Amino acid sequence: MKKTLTIKAPHLFRRAYAKGKSAATPTLVLYARPNGLKQNRLGLTVGAKVGKAVVRNRIRRRLRESYRLREGTVKAGYDLVLVARSAAAEARFRELDRHLGSLLRRLGLLL
Repeated sequence: MKKTLTIKAPHLFRRAYAKGKSAATPTLVLYARPNGLKQNRLGLTVGAKVGKAVVRNRIRRRLRESYRLREGTVKAGYDLVLVARSAAAEARFRELDRHLGSLLRRLGLLL
């Protein structure tokens, strides 16, 4: 399986927020925007309100792993930006994974 491309440039995050479709759950918000490439790029945002650095990094690791497990079932050609909400700090991996799956389904990104 390919390594996930990441979004790091601020203008790509802003473009996804402004022009992408979005869906939300109590723990996550997903923004999706076509990128014109043959593969997806993933951006993660976990703000300081969610918790201290240890908590934020744990959430990032869990979200990255959840996406990695689902990557083969996601349509190609999108910039995906995942924003963690405060409730993500107390959420278990299974809950985050389930919420990511439902967001992808709602936006029609599953094959």
